[in-house]
Amino acid sequence: MTLALTHAHGDRITVAHEASGTDLFSYVYRPEAAWEAPKPYLHPLRTLSGALVTDYRPNDHRWHKGLQLTASHLSGQNLWGGNTYVHGEGYLALPDRVGSMAHVSFEEVSASGEHAVIAERLTWHPHDGELWAEEERRIEARVDAGTGSWSLTWTSAVTNRRTEPLRFGSPTTHGRPAAGYTGLFWRGPRAFRDGRTFTSEADDGDLMGTRADWLAYVGEHDGRDGHATLVFEHAPANDHRGEKGTHPAHWFVRSDPFAAVAPSWAFHDELVLSPGSTLSRGYRVTVADGAWDRAQVTSHLRDLTW
Repeated sequence: MTLALTHAHGDRITVAHEASGTDLFSYVYRPEAAWEAPKPYLHPLRTLSGALVTDYRPNDHRWHKGLQLTASHLSGQNLWGGNTYVHGEGYLALPDRVGSMAHVSFEEVSASGEHAVIAERLTWHPHDGELWAEEERRIEARVDAGTGSWSLTWTSAVTNRRTEPLRFGSPTTHGRPAAGYTGLFWRGPRAFRDGRTFTSEADDGDLMGTRADWLAYVGEHDGRDGHATLVFEHAPANDHRGEKGTHPAHWFVRSDPFAAVAPSWAFHDELVLSPGSTLSRGYRVTVADGAWDRAQVTSHLRDLTW
């Protein structure tokens, strides 16, 4: 068996690559501090050679935890964590707006050969604990040792359980330019500051708020020589038809003052989910040792299927 699972019940599931002896990631579902909007997350995330590619509770944003699904502005609530952006007033400490995403059960936890699966049910709540949404989440890991990489596929189906629409937004939809973060969010380690970012058509400096099928981030390690590359992709099926018709995603990406990427589902405009409707999204994150260039990324993704 290439991949192995260890489940510390009530705390986390760790997926290890036996051939290299590397713990590729831990999926932590134990609730944490209320002000940080408790929710499951993946950290640490590592390359096949064991290099760390996520950060956890950095001193600038304690609610940044590896790779996690977030909702920074949701019908007046903050399921992102920390202070809440209010137009004209900036970021304010409003603890009564900070909600949570709670683990309910696992539908599948398995590993076989080069494939591992974590399938989970969760609930979404505002600060007062009311049920706002139910989520079905599936995380799959696959190893491609020939390229020195592995991939993580994340799919989520979020169903609105309110009697009124759920409005997904971001600081940008509330008046702050170039801050469209929400949805799946990755925080890189401090060493990855000033890393290189590119898509199939554009490079550093031109990517914030743009659209592309994939985005790559190349960072250089502290404490060991070399680089790592993370490639974030949208699933071809990603789409949402709400009040404004098709709702495309845009990239939130920073390499200064910290490394962060989010395929935002509400960058420029709110995404409105009617009662009983389901928002489905899929993403793939490729984690590779080495500094890949555009040609390497393009060639690698060409051989992958969803």
